Amino acid sequence: MLEDKDQSRTSLGELGEFGLIEHLTKNFAVRQDTTVLGVGDDAAILEFSKDQVVISTDLLVEGVHFDLSYVPLKHLGYKAVMVNLSDIYAMNAIASQVTVSIAVSNRFPLEALEDLYEGINAACKNYKVDLVGGDTTSSNVGLVISITAIGHAAKEDIVHRSGAKENDLLVVSGDLGAAYMGLQVLEREKAVFKANPNNQPDLEQYSYIVERQLKPEARKDVVELLKALEVVPTAMIDISDGLSSEVLHICKNSKVGCHVYEDKIPLDPQVINVCEEFTIDSTTIALSGGEDYELLFSITQKDYPKIKGNPNFTVIGHILPEGDGKHLITRANTTIPLISRGWNALEGS
Repeated sequence: MLEDKDQSRTSLGELGEFGLIEHLTKNFAVRQDTTVLGVGDDAAILEFSKDQVVISTDLLVEGVHFDLSYVPLKHLGYKAVMVNLSDIYAMNAIASQVTVSIAVSNRFPLEALEDLYEGINAACKNYKVDLVGGDTTSSNVGLVISITAIGHAAKEDIVHRSGAKENDLLVVSGDLGAAYMGLQVLEREKAVFKANPNNQPDLEQYSYIVERQLKPEARKDVVELLKALEVVPTAMIDISDGLSSEVLHICKNSKVGCHVYEDKIPLDPQVINVCEEFTIDSTTIALSGGEDYELLFSITQKDYPKIKGNPNFTVIGHILPEGDGKHLITRANTTIPLISRGWNALEGS
């Protein structure tokens, strides 16, 4: 995991806006052939030849999307990039550039923003994307981060949410629910610390789920693996708001129904253990937790042999005619409607 260093304090006013941007972006290298001109001019110049360009933007607001009492700024910078790259990979495209804009209050010294951008730079290095622009401005409400991710793919490779067909299989990458349970552990330890500041949290036994919350990884490897397996999904979406919400998005856009099987949903043992500790149903967490940034996709049945037995993938259900509805088949073999109870930033839950 990333670590923050001890901070002295340098006022942002000492640099000014342009000096701040130059200082924060000086260590970012250009890695993509599609980047003709990156940071340093009025605008970036990109060239994508015959590929289609895919663009996604996310906004992260302090107090709504993150809590700096337990989120290190380096992790926040890294995660902010991952959130956006995940949307590009969910289109079966390759991410190539990002822009980063921040609004920041004067309670943040220069050193804090250096940590934030160190995390952003680590993400750019690991995923071979270029920082090609952005902006900084002042804020009266804490830290606000806006990142735009740019990617590209051949037209025939791009996957939408709207292509799932009857009899297709529903597949997920990785495992689900860990990020949400990591958040529950962090919130609990925050409450304990506030009650007794001398009580330092011991998170070692929760290392997997805490890292899934603080430093998620976008599934670029899944896009590359599917290409190597010669599998083009019929529909795909990233799991940011909980599995049930994303399944329903695919069904709505594709005008189909589905069955999802409870006993097929992949759960890490640590998630199951911590759900028991918190007396929370693990299936509910997988369906509604969110922030896993795994990929949910549908494939034709003829492609099933290509992914069968692959440890990266789990078949969790199948697509039905729209009139059959959207249901969860429980372990007791009962049928219950799938309901979206995932994260809604406008409701705060």
